[in-house]
Amino acid sequence: MPGFNDVAWFEIGTADPAAAERFYGEVFGWKIAQDSSASTDPAYRVIDTGGSRGGLSTGTEDYAVFTVLVEDVDATCRQVEKAGGRVQRPPSVNPVGVTFAHVLDPAGNHFSVFTPPK
Repeated sequence: MPGFNDVAWFEIGTADPAAAERFYGEVFGWKIAQDSSASTDPAYRVIDTGGSRGGLSTGTEDYAVFTVLVEDVDATCRQVEKAGGRVQRPPSVNPVGVTFAHVLDPAGNHFSVFTPPK
C-alpha cells in the first residue's frame, strides 16, 4: 500500500458502466470486476490497472477523481478548510470500514481522502 499522503486510489463515476468498462479495457487493458473486500455495493466495481487499483462507480454523475491515503480523515478535512478548500462530502465509513471524505481545493478541483479499515 502507498504511504500516507500518497495518491492511493482513483475512482471513475459513470451512468454507463458497460461503456466505461469496455473503453478502459480496450484502451489500457484494465480489468474491472466485483470485489467484496473493497465494497459490498454491487454498483461499485474494482479496477485493476496491473499496477494500481481504483473503483468504477455506477450513478448519474460522470467524473474521475484521485484519492489520497491519510492518517486521519477528520483532521485532513479541517486542514483542507483551514487552507482555503471545502469539504464537499463529510467523512463517512463504508460497509467494509473505509473512512473517506470528498473535498475541493481552493480552485474547486474535486478529490477525496481516505483511511483503510482499522
